[in-house]
Amino acid sequence: MKTRLSIAGVLAVLAATCAATAQADINVGVTLSATGPAASLGIPEKNTVALLPTTIAGQKVNYIVLDDASDTTTAVKNARKLIAENKVDVIIGSTTSPNSLAMIDVVAEAETPMLAMAASARIIDPMDAKRAWVFKTPQNDAQMATAIVEHMTNNNVKTVAYIGFADAYGEGWWNEFSKIAEVRKIQIVGNERFNRTDTSVTGQVLKILAAKPDAVLVGGAGTPAALPQKSLKEKGYKGIMYQTHGVANADFLRVCGKDCEGTFLPAGPVLVAAQLPNSNPIKKAALEYVDKYEAAHGKGTVSTFGAHAWDAGKLLVNAVPVALKKAQPGTPEFRKALRDALENTKNLTAAHGVFNMSPQDHLGFDQRSRVMVKIDGGSWKLVQ
Repeated sequence: MKTRLSIAGVLAVLAATCAATAQADINVGVTLSATGPAASLGIPEKNTVALLPTTIAGQKVNYIVLDDASDTTTAVKNARKLIAENKVDVIIGSTTSPNSLAMIDVVAEAETPMLAMAASARIIDPMDAKRAWVFKTPQNDAQMATAIVEHMTNNNVKTVAYIGFADAYGEGWWNEFSKIAEVRKIQIVGNERFNRTDTSVTGQVLKILAAKPDAVLVGGAGTPAALPQKSLKEKGYKGIMYQTHGVANADFLRVCGKDCEGTFLPAGPVLVAAQLPNSNPIKKAALEYVDKYEAAHGKGTVSTFGAHAWDAGKLLVNAVPVALKKAQPGTPEFRKALRDALENTKNLTAAHGVFNMSPQDHLGFDQRSRVMVKIDGGSWKLVQ
């Protein structure tokens, strides 16, 4: 009896020791806009999270996904909940620039790295103690604005009007586009704003038409960006139309319909992955995502927004093994090690570009991360 108890005791001690030394799961918090005005962006992101690996470097990964309903206050609440209740090691989100900007204070205070899926350069610039915890996967609006202005100058556009969201996304685009256009000697003859939830932009459109611009740039994202373009077309505008990379999904094509034929926009290469030349270093990585997403959701369903979530997953797959060598998941030391590993990402080819990050640059994309696209026949066509 004594021998049996002794063996049982030893086994109990061993079990307790193993449980104490076993690594905790890696918890990834996700907040995105699966409903509300940005739903056409958030839904493919949510779908993509389901495709991300559930094991990295032999370690189980749990994804806790919350919907912020395209609302800034809810995004902040979600971030706090994920950190305080779910004890996440990293946050992916949110979908829009206003939501992502509002989350910066929360993740910085908790010293939890965040991978934003929104475009505004202000999310990571200027770099400071708070933004040191923040990274992002979409191309900066400055990179995309440069591509638009280059296309305008190559097509003899002399005057342009701008109409954008009355929020951080619209302002960010205005700031970047207006600076670059001025340098390139393109005259801006209109600067209008509208809300994502607006149902009419007649007043703004009439002002733009009165200015008779050669081209109009709509600084919007998702299906709400179709409203000013449809209104302009209905009132007879014949000039060149430009949109931002914020509209690169099938829902925008569906809502805008024939009114978007001939529109130009910059986009991540994943949008036209199959049309990229074989020499393009991003083609293989982009097609990997396209194939996996369309296998799950059907041909033609892929969008650039889902690819932002996919690239966040790629960054974690690259950074987690490095962080695990320094600390255990679920600890402040692991979060810090993960932040450091993300910041030192080098030559990581993903669906949207090649990541080369640094302490000063928490995106790390170069010009390989963008292409110009034209809407032609209700689909995306690579502009050679």
